[in-house]
This record gives sequence, C-alpha cells and structure tokens, in this order.
Amino acid sequence: GRLPPFIATLGMMSVARGTALMFTEGRPVSGFSEGFRSLATGEVLGVPTPVIIMIVVYVTAYFILGRTKLGRYTYAIGGNEEAALLSGINVKLYKTLVYGLAGMLSGLAAILLTARLNSAQPIAGMNYELDAIAATVIGGTSLLGGEGTVLGTLIGALIMAVLRNGLNLLGVSSFIQQIVIGSVIIVAVLIDMALKRRGK
Repeated sequence: GRLPPFIATLGMMSVARGTALMFTEGRPVSGFSEGFRSLATGEVLGVPTPVIIMIVVYVTAYFILGRTKLGRYTYAIGGNEEAALLSGINVKLYKTLVYGLAGMLSGLAAILLTARLNSAQPIAGMNYELDAIAATVIGGTSLLGGEGTVLGTLIGALIMAVLRNGLNLLGVSSFIQQIVIGSVIIVAVLIDMALKRRGK
C-alpha cells in the first residue's frame, strides 16, 4: 500500500534534520552577507521586507486556489481523491505540484528565518510544524481535506503569532507553550469534526 503523506512528511523531516546535523556536526553556520540579512531586516518604502514577501505569497496563493485549474483540482482531490481520479483528474501530477509548492514555501521560510537569525542551525524551526498545523486548522482548513482558504490560514497564523507572543511576554516556559499549542490543535480538530457531523 501507499505510505500516508503525513507519515512520509514526518519521516523525511527527521531524515533531513538528521542529515543536516551530521554534516554540520551540530554547529551553527554563520557569516552571511549584509545583503542576505536584509531579506529579514530590510525595508522597502518603510515596509519590512518579510511583510512584502508575505503579501506576495498570499496574493499568489489566493489567485492559484481561487482562479486556476490547479486550485480547483486541489480542492477536488482533497475532498475526494477517488472521485477526482474517476472524473479524469491527473491526481498524481497535481499532488506532486502541490507538494512541490509546499516544499518551496518551506524553503523560503527557512531562508527568511536564517536571515533573521544570521545563522543556519539544523535545529532552528524545530516544532514550527506544530504552529503551522495549528494555524491552518484554526483558520478553518480541515485535516480531512477539501476545505480551507488562504485568508483563513493567514488569520490563523496571525492568531498563533499573537498567542506565541503573549505567552512569551507572560514568561511562560517553552515546555508549557508546547502543551498549549498541542491543546489548541486538538480543540480545533474536535470542533471541525463536530461541525462536520452536524452538517451531515
């Protein structure tokens, strides 16, 4: 049988992280140019560069999901992969495209984080995957597929940022923060499942 995508993602994440630790011997890589750092610290007309990049990514994703064949097919495959296959959609091709885009955006996020820290660390961003899952679920994306919007995910990300910042300002330990984030994911998924049952 096929390996579930979620498990494959977690497995490859572990392999990639272990490989990075092996090659760097667990030490951070530094010495980046000022031009590279400006990706995270620079401004254009008073607007921080990361905000501009976020807006460009948001508008592009909004257009792709709402106005293109790729977007329509993505929702169709997420909603019912078997039905999408029977309707003539090249499921393998479009899933590969979606995974490729997700990987590209993950790489972009890693570049911005490295620029902000001015250091490439194999363990930097560890557990950010939980924040990403929480943001999408809070934003209305169903983990079962077929539902979700770019705007909802953006709102979910802002909520997560406010939550993280609030916990940091309150001096809550990172261990407790992980408990809170995990609880948020569980509650959001339970609400999503309850709404789906009510809809049926």
